[in-house]
Amino acid sequence: MTRTGEDADRLWGALGDPMRLRLLDLLLERGETTASALATELPITRQGIAKHLQVLQRADLVQARRAGRETRFIVRNERVAQAQRQMALIATRWDQRLGSIKRIAEAAHTSSRATDAE
Repeated sequence: MTRTGEDADRLWGALGDPMRLRLLDLLLERGETTASALATELPITRQGIAKHLQVLQRADLVQARRAGRETRFIVRNERVAQAQRQMALIATRWDQRLGSIKRIAEAAHTSSRATDAE
């Protein structure tokens, strides 16, 4: 697998979990914060939060910074923007494919009606 493929796998794997999406939402709302602070708003332990944050960090979606005894996390906006652009490209491709399928189905339906009318 290529480096680009591995990067995409990490990105979409990280975004594919509802809890990690919720963590990203909270980080976007709060700005920089700790795993302990995030755990007060979610139904999982601080350790569970920390594991999810590690996955997000490996995907470059969040950045960790030591501040004394705490580790503070913040969203990497440029990476989220990159993911949004990639998702928009994927959506465009699917729209084009679905449009092609629709045209084929409509043509087949029209052809079928013409044959039935004869």
